[in-house]
Amino acid sequence: MAKREQYEQKTEELLTPIVTRHSFELVDVEYVKEGGQWYLRVYIDKPGGITVDDCEIVSREFSDILDEKDYIEDSYIFEVSSPGLGRPLKKEKDFQRSLGKEVEIRTYRVLDHQKEFVGILKDYDKNQVTIETQPGTVQTFEKSEIALIRLAFDF
Repeated sequence: MAKREQYEQKTEELLTPIVTRHSFELVDVEYVKEGGQWYLRVYIDKPGGITVDDCEIVSREFSDILDEKDYIEDSYIFEVSSPGLGRPLKKEKDFQRSLGKEVEIRTYRVLDHQKEFVGILKDYDKNQVTIETQPGTVQTFEKSEIALIRLAFDF
């Protein structure tokens, strides 16, 4: 397991009790390098949405644990935020919650002369995602072909 994955997994393990205690959902944890700086990002949510105060509560409580456990070797910036409207579908619960809703799929390579697809999420499993692009027309994608899948929003 890569160092990045170890940090994400350990963070999720230590953070879950805090998030659960406050009746929030831990949506995702990521440890990424951007512009030469490492970031440990935590995304939380709750029905009705997350507030800045909610993020601050989790940040303060978890910062103490980060200082105590000191399991990340690099210098990094710790952030807690809402996943936002355009959050990607990553986990089983994300796909389950999105069944029957309109999703946007972007593929790594061109398929049928395009890389972006929109349709109703009809089915998924650990390897594939199926959407209905038009009434009666379904298209199945291998998850390995999908660069991004998220709920589609019309603004």
